[in-house]
Amino acid sequence: MGIGTVIGLGIGTVFVGLICIVVLISVMNAVFSLVKPKAEPKTSNAAPVSSSDERLDSETVAAVSAAIAETMGKEVSAIRITSIKKVN
Repeated sequence: MGIGTVIGLGIGTVFVGLICIVVLISVMNAVFSLVKPKAEPKTSNAAPVSSSDERLDSETVAAVSAAIAETMGKEVSAIRITSIKKVN
C-alpha cells in the first residue's frame, strides 16, 4: 500500500465522519423543531434577589440578567430572576 493510498483513505475517513455528523445534527434539528416548547407563564418585572450572604454588585446582576435573556431570546424586562447563586 502506497503512501498516497494511506493519505487518501485517512482524508476520506475524516470527510465521511464529518458528513455523518452533519447529517445527525440535521436530523436532530428536525426532530427537536417538531417538539413545541411548553407555554411559559407570564412574568412580572422584579428586582433580582441574591440568596447568598454576599450581595452581588449591580453590574454583575445586570451581566447575568443580560446573558440569561440573550440565551432565552427575550428582553431583559421580560424575564424575572429570583435568585443568583455562586457555584464554586
